[in-house]
Amino acid sequence: MDYYNLDKKEVLSKLHSSLRGLDGLEAKSRLDKHGENYIEKEERLSGLKIFLSQFKDVIVFILIFAILVSLFLNHLIDAIVIGAILFLNAGLGFIQEYKAEKSISLLRKLSSPQAKVLRDNKYKVIDSKELVPGDIVVLEQGDKVSADGRLIEVIDLQADESILTGESTPVAKFVKAISGEKHLAERHNMVFSGTTMTVGRGKFIVTNTGMNSEIGKVAHLVQLVDVSKTPLENRLKRLGIILGAVVVLLALIILGLGLSERIGFY
Repeated sequence: MDYYNLDKKEVLSKLHSSLRGLDGLEAKSRLDKHGENYIEKEERLSGLKIFLSQFKDVIVFILIFAILVSLFLNHLIDAIVIGAILFLNAGLGFIQEYKAEKSISLLRKLSSPQAKVLRDNKYKVIDSKELVPGDIVVLEQGDKVSADGRLIEVIDLQADESILTGESTPVAKFVKAISGEKHLAERHNMVFSGTTMTVGRGKFIVTNTGMNSEIGKVAHLVQLVDVSKTPLENRLKRLGIILGAVVVLLALIILGLGLSERIGFY
């Protein structure tokens, strides 16, 4: 059962929290357990390394070899055309991977750097990285949400969730429990990291932080985009290896025949 299926009291009980908020020691203990609330970024390649990585496929090596042969035979037009195709392919691959890299940086900037929380029954502003499950967070108009959570108090609250759901209009929020399984866009008693409050105010109890939040899951998927190759890419790689072997073999045969017969190459 998900948090949106539970009423306010059940959510507080499940997260071992209260309307007074967590105390300082408990918050520190949970921070040690769950880790800081931020989008992790895996070690990525620089722009130059991303571009150079486009030239490591076997088919690319074949094209480079073809350019060298064309230059050797003084076929400049052929060399230019093959080179243009090679760099166009590399450019398209670079743009795709570079955009994925930039997407991670943009996702990291979506959450607010600070959050107003209730701790030890007192309101205080803390670094959003210190938020933990069970924290009570205050929301006001214009605030960006710093973690996923279940609403426990609402006054005419509406949220822009387009970053996650694609909905172009703000979504009205409420506190009551929702029965049954619902898609993300239908969980109107929840708020999500990276979304913005457009109207009203309210409070929510943090349920998920960091990479466990919905925006964290999106960031994780984006970082996995270039890890596994598609079946088509694997087939093209095998084809490239076969073509490469054939090209090298033919080149050696032609070179051998030319040398044995003392035939000029151009």
